[in-house]
Amino acid sequence: MATIQRFEDLEIWKEARRLATEIHNLSIDTLLNNDFGLKNQIKRSSVSIMDNIAEGFERDGNLEFRQFLSIAKGSAGETRSQLYRLLDCGYISAENFEVLKNDYEKLSGKINNFIVYLNKKDFKGKKYQ
Repeated sequence: MATIQRFEDLEIWKEARRLATEIHNLSIDTLLNNDFGLKNQIKRSSVSIMDNIAEGFERDGNLEFRQFLSIAKGSAGETRSQLYRLLDCGYISAENFEVLKNDYEKLSGKINNFIVYLNKKDFKGKKYQ
């Protein structure tokens, strides 16, 4: 397996970016556009996933990276919870909700699997050598 050199190469980051774009598009294309509080909150939590993956990767150590991945996983759960609010407020259809909910559940699982993988590695990063 090739060593990942940039966070942009991580599949979990790519998926988080794709989903953040979907949330952004929902905030423009639906009545969510007029609900400034919920729109702001779900957009912030969705981009927090990709940002925490990137920040953790750039910290150059598994210990901090795992911590930031855990935060990213929490933000995925927060976004999933907010999807229920979008559904309850009538901003998305039940079908669209199910697709996005399942995508965020899969992303949470992938982030968790990556944390488990990193837990098995000894590399602690440049600052710990």
